[in-house]
Amino acid sequence: MSYLLGYDLGSSSIKASLIEIESGNLVAAATAPENEMAIHSPHPGWAEQHPDDWWQNLKQATDLLKERAGINFHDIQAIGIAYQMHGLVLVDRNHQVLRPAIIWCDSRAVPIGSQAFEAIGPEKCLSRLLNSPGNFTASKLKWVQDNEPEIYQKIYKAMLPGEYIAMRLTGEIKTTPSGLSEGIWWDFKAECPADFLMEHYHINPELLPEIAPVFSIQGEVSPSVAAELGLRPGTKVSYRAGDQPNNAFSLNVLHPGEVAATAGTSGVVYGVGNQPNYDPQSRVNTFVHVNHTPADPRYGVLMCLNGTAILNRWIRDLLTEIPGAVISYRRLDELAATVPAGADGLLVFPYGNGAERTLANENIGASIRGLEFTRHRTAHLLRAAQEGIVFALKYGIDIMAGMGVQVRKVKAGHANMFLSPVFSGAFASVTGATVELYNTDGSQGAARGAGVGAGIYQNFTEAFSGLKVVQTIEPDPKTVPVYQETYQRWLELLKTKG
Repeated sequence: MSYLLGYDLGSSSIKASLIEIESGNLVAAATAPENEMAIHSPHPGWAEQHPDDWWQNLKQATDLLKERAGINFHDIQAIGIAYQMHGLVLVDRNHQVLRPAIIWCDSRAVPIGSQAFEAIGPEKCLSRLLNSPGNFTASKLKWVQDNEPEIYQKIYKAMLPGEYIAMRLTGEIKTTPSGLSEGIWWDFKAECPADFLMEHYHINPELLPEIAPVFSIQGEVSPSVAAELGLRPGTKVSYRAGDQPNNAFSLNVLHPGEVAATAGTSGVVYGVGNQPNYDPQSRVNTFVHVNHTPADPRYGVLMCLNGTAILNRWIRDLLTEIPGAVISYRRLDELAATVPAGADGLLVFPYGNGAERTLANENIGASIRGLEFTRHRTAHLLRAAQEGIVFALKYGIDIMAGMGVQVRKVKAGHANMFLSPVFSGAFASVTGATVELYNTDGSQGAARGAGVGAGIYQNFTEAFSGLKVVQTIEPDPKTVPVYQETYQRWLELLKTKG
């Protein structure tokens, strides 16, 4: 038998999955570390992780996968990589990391991106980049240039987190059109890197990696790394995509009108279209989708909420600070379900994880409204938190509707917060969409993408032979009116910044 290996580099953990090629079925999966990776914040609004920590956890996940799979890793034919988007990794000519990675939820470059948006001109930015330079990778690199010139002078290549993992595996540094678009380096009109933005930022284009197609052989595992991980030297790395385009791919969301969602550390709704549309305020963002070609264009419209499962974790951490308390996420969901829809008037605003794009890059912080000490208990807070996340996603979905993205059916992995009946039920009832949950995740999607990129699968239909719906959730007529009323109250308070 032969296999495909997929890695998913998140900000909480690294997940690895093995897919058997012929059946398309999952063989085994593993996650590292056991506890979530730390996000370091040396100053307010900053968020950093060291890339070497990612690599160490990737090795640990690979070792666990070997134990669980019980196969010869030399039978792995190709590797795919999914990764947390919008981060910045800097290396010198010896491929040594120059500073901790500035990751997706870091807010330090917001003023730089705002200044560039005005200086270049909103019309030019939106028509060519489909976004404001905002808080994306290009603006983060400009921040390093302005604030850490001694580091900037040593840069050989500036890359995304997944490109760093591919570099460690193969020794080669490459990017993709989809990757460049997520860093706001991509000129959608010219179908090439945005020279005008680099000129404005005084950034040398040579700092960007060589461009390769998303589905292509982007390198081969080096002999030294093969020995380290137990792989066959020369194993192809043949797919790489940011976590949200990859999540859509993993759910076979490839065509105009199809919508994917995820609710991990952050929450995302991602719709596919064939027109280069944009939000005039850049509150939701448009990127090159994984199957885009100039002849058959595909664009991913993405709304992101920074504070999703991280809010759930924050509440759990508060509760487990009590000596001897051990509370699982499943138990939190069970407690939340003891309270009726609407959480008895308690409202949560989940904006506590940096500047929020849907709020025009404002960082208003999280807040709780309507709390009454004689009325509300822990279960109310748990339910209100999950509902508040759904309301924030609905707010972004309404912005997407203004761009022509209609959310009628949503595909998601049977994972993370979609495992919660409260969350998934509220999501269906608040948005009015049918929710389909599938037996997949980002690492499985990366493995399937590797099969396409290496030519093992001749088309996408072959790649998704093992993909199945495990649960379908429809809007609940009993809760829809309650949620409509509660969402309107939530929305009115949001207008006053929560």
